[in-house]
Amino acid sequence: MKRLLVLLMLAVWGTAVPQESFKSGEYFKFRIHYGVVNAGYATLEVKDAVKNGKKVFHVVGNGYTTGMTKFFFKVTDLYESYFDRETGKPYQFVRKIDEGGYTKNQEGFFNQDNNTVTVKDYKHKSQKTISVTENVQDIVSTFYYLRNHPQVDKLKVGESITVDMFFDDEITKFRLKLIGKEDISTKFGTVSTRVFRPLVQAGRVFKEEESLTVWISDDENKIPLRIKASLAVGSLKADLEAYNGLAHPFRIKSK
Repeated sequence: MKRLLVLLMLAVWGTAVPQESFKSGEYFKFRIHYGVVNAGYATLEVKDAVKNGKKVFHVVGNGYTTGMTKFFFKVTDLYESYFDRETGKPYQFVRKIDEGGYTKNQEGFFNQDNNTVTVKDYKHKSQKTISVTENVQDIVSTFYYLRNHPQVDKLKVGESITVDMFFDDEITKFRLKLIGKEDISTKFGTVSTRVFRPLVQAGRVFKEEESLTVWISDDENKIPLRIKASLAVGSLKADLEAYNGLAHPFRIKSK
């Protein structure tokens, strides 16, 4: 269950379309299963905000354990990102987490002109400025950026796309690979999906680099419907429990 919301973020992304795949007001709620146990929930919500005098998207992600799970391993995660409505470039991120006693309380500010990010660590009362690559994304903005990326929709089975992502004070090459298409049964009905494998770092949490599998609705919204992961111990599954504020009609084949 460690890094509950990070795992979800690593999977919540979609393919690109000529029009916007999301809008302000979009809301997703996921139910997290650890084996047969209902372990917790995670939510993602898109809001409007203003940064540096510009209208931006503000995405808020929360993850938390429930029931008996929180007595054994309590998780309360908060991730936020402010990013440009047109370019998708991030201005600011927030990471405030408590995962079984492992805590972080950070805020990052991107300078896109100088290709730097200033990270304020409130837990350790420190601050540092780190050089980053051009067009770098934070962990949240990455996935909204990809939902409108013109190249992802052109991927053929077996092909992938890579994005520079800033996480834990360093640049990570985040790679996404298309592995096929599948109709899956959800609580909303049968939905056509595209199936992807995000590349993740093996060892600390996941069994291997391709431990995650993600099912994304094959429509204009690119809704994350299901996520499965093989962990170092056990397996994790997330299913979409509720949604609201979609930019386009949700295509359901049958109920």
